[in-house]
Amino acid sequence: MRTFRGPVPTVLGVRRKKRPLGHAAHGAVAAAGPRLGRLSTGQRLDGLVLFVTAVLYAIAWPTLHVTHLVPAGVQPLIAGLAALPMVLIRANPALGWAISASGALVIPVVYERVGDYDFPWQVVHVMVLMALLFAVSLRSPVAVVAVAWAATAMLFLADAPGQDGRGWAVGLTVLVLFGLLIRWLVLSRRQLARQAEVTEVERARRAILEEKARIARDLHDVVAHHMSLVVVQAQSAPYRVESVSDEARAEFESIGATAREALNEVRGLLGVLRSDGAEVERAPQPGTAQIDELLDASVRAGISLSRSMTGDPAVISEAAGLTVYRILQESLANAARHCPGAHVEVALDYSSAVTSLVVTNGPATSEPSVGAHAESSGGSGIRGMRERARAVGGTLDTRPLDDGGFEVRAHIPGGSAAAVGVSSTTLA
Repeated sequence: MRTFRGPVPTVLGVRRKKRPLGHAAHGAVAAAGPRLGRLSTGQRLDGLVLFVTAVLYAIAWPTLHVTHLVPAGVQPLIAGLAALPMVLIRANPALGWAISASGALVIPVVYERVGDYDFPWQVVHVMVLMALLFAVSLRSPVAVVAVAWAATAMLFLADAPGQDGRGWAVGLTVLVLFGLLIRWLVLSRRQLARQAEVTEVERARRAILEEKARIARDLHDVVAHHMSLVVVQAQSAPYRVESVSDEARAEFESIGATAREALNEVRGLLGVLRSDGAEVERAPQPGTAQIDELLDASVRAGISLSRSMTGDPAVISEAAGLTVYRILQESLANAARHCPGAHVEVALDYSSAVTSLVVTNGPATSEPSVGAHAESSGGSGIRGMRERARAVGGTLDTRPLDDGGFEVRAHIPGGSAAAVGVSSTTLA
């Protein structure tokens, strides 16, 4: 008799060998957790449909012999015909309904019912058929919905026992109408959401266009002023300068005529910009001379403000001065509107090369209120300020601060030649 003399594994040894398997299973579950968490809503719904279909099939197969006389070998197929079309309720409800309705048409003809069971189909089959018909009413074309409703109603009128067929037909009609109502509500909400999105885009685009037109109107006044000076100087030059030759006089007249023509064209362009029927603004455009008044008005309105201004305002052009004024005006209005009670610091450095403006406000000390601002600026926020700076060849940068405040930093070319040249290009 041969005996086994090798080392016999102890119970503890077996446990030590099994422990890594337990750790591996725990690791697999832990790794699967994040993957399950990353499933989309559609994937979760598909999984739910598969689960419900499996449950319905598990009910239909064992109970089929209670309702119909079906050979044992065919029972899985008949149970599948009753329950499995449910799996198509999301992917293709019309196809699922067609398969389920075909089964409902064939089963009562081919297989007899058991004993006192007088309903033509299993309860599972009826549930699946109703669910698919409801899904068809939600997602399929209206013509398909009408065919599915009529065919299902005729099935119940033909095969339902006694007078139950008419009741089922009414119930089917209510089910389909309810599905169509839900469908209409969902489509209406989607259409309203799309329309709201389009409206928001159009409103933003219109705000940009209106601000550009307003900038062009402002710059027009600057250009028109200089063109008017050219006309006056050209017309008065022959009388102010002694011994003007006929050729020079003709040249001055040509300069004056060209300047008048250019001025008329600029005014015509302004009329196009005011094609919405707005009244022509007669008040002079503000500039650097009005900046102190703007700051004083902001202080009187309750803004805590400190200012630092260096350089000579006279070295910059009218267009640059107008742009600096409008950006400062909008910045103060935004600070008052969005950060009420915050302290505002204004740093302005005039230069014939580049004039810099920095407006910094701290965090709000009270809740912002709708319409709370120091002065109505008539602009369109940061977009409008950026367009104004770009119109005269400048730049504008904005950024939120770590303490909850906000900073606006603008760099505007100060030279009159550059500014007027850019504005003329903008107007063209």
